[in-house]
Amino acid sequence: MQIGRNWSFRITAFRMLLFAFVAIAVAAALYRFVYGLGAVTNLSDEWPWGLWIGFDLLCGIALAGGGFSTALIVHVLHKDKYLPIARAALLTSLIGYIIALVSLFLDIGRWYNFWRPFFYWGFHSVLFEVFWCISLYTTVQVLEFGDIFFEKVNFPAMKKILGALMTPMLILGIVLPSLHQSSLGSLYIVAIDRLYPLWWSMIIPFFFVWSAFFLGPAMVTVEGTLAARAYGREPEMHVFESLTKVTLWMMVIYLIVKIIDLVYRGVFSMAFNGSYESNMFLIEMIGFVVIPIIMYAIPSIRTKLWGVLTASILVVVGVIFNRMNVVFTGMAKAAGGSYFPSFWEWMITIGMWSALVLLYCFVVENFPILSKEDHVSHGHDFASKPGIHA
Repeated sequence: MQIGRNWSFRITAFRMLLFAFVAIAVAAALYRFVYGLGAVTNLSDEWPWGLWIGFDLLCGIALAGGGFSTALIVHVLHKDKYLPIARAALLTSLIGYIIALVSLFLDIGRWYNFWRPFFYWGFHSVLFEVFWCISLYTTVQVLEFGDIFFEKVNFPAMKKILGALMTPMLILGIVLPSLHQSSLGSLYIVAIDRLYPLWWSMIIPFFFVWSAFFLGPAMVTVEGTLAARAYGREPEMHVFESLTKVTLWMMVIYLIVKIIDLVYRGVFSMAFNGSYESNMFLIEMIGFVVIPIIMYAIPSIRTKLWGVLTASILVVVGVIFNRMNVVFTGMAKAAGGSYFPSFWEWMITIGMWSALVLLYCFVVENFPILSKEDHVSHGHDFASKPGIHA
């Protein structure tokens, strides 16, 4: 489908399905704003945080970590060999943060008071710091993307201004996410008598920010492989293979610090007491930390696309699994009652992530995001089915 003279967007059966999910999500969100959280969610006084905070916000922010980790590697450490994936990482991160802001807006009980944190300073609140850092970082990312936007939309003066601001924006783009990634973990420090000891720790802010950082290269690998498949390009295998070394050593450090922390606090044995919590913890650590470390450490695996992709998927799923364990598994006994997302909570979440995929496709097909190859007019859609062009 041609949108104006210089804009285009391919319409496929899969994308039509995503549009349908978005439409359902918009309708459900409007209903929620009119009739309140109770009308569309299974949230309660015992479970005030559900799918939108646990998955869309905490996991979405972590999954968007590829932006600041890639910026640090490329622009601060000057590892120019990673430049081919820098813009794609920025785009994925920007869209992820937009999704996080939308989910936060949805979860506010009195959503019409969303503007208050901008004018009423609750500087003693960790959530206040998280809100401001996420808002500022999203603004920084929009400005960073503006440098790409004005490569297509001819506006030399604005392009020059954004170019002059790029260095301070890159600095902010590394500092701000480091603050709020750790602060998301700080939210649970006060839950010392509620969060299960295998996940509670005084250094949980470190675990949150560190896992978000090593998740970045893994997420870039998964996203880059999917994009290559969708647009008929060769995956940046040499970049992915090199990135695994960053992820490998950071995960080794994460595992060592985790074990030391458990031993120091005297709760290491709780990982083997046979409870539901301990089993979930062992699945998290063995299945999504130890196994990826082993896969990354074996050259015959990490040098193959299937190997590096499989290990990266395990890392991505593992960080999601960790956040879900913290939000739900680790809090279940203390919270009491029960919670499972309603149908409409699921549909709104599916709709938001469908919008993410559609927005990513539109930007990639109209802006110089991927490396300089002809990736727009060739290839398949994410569903790997022939497209229906309009």
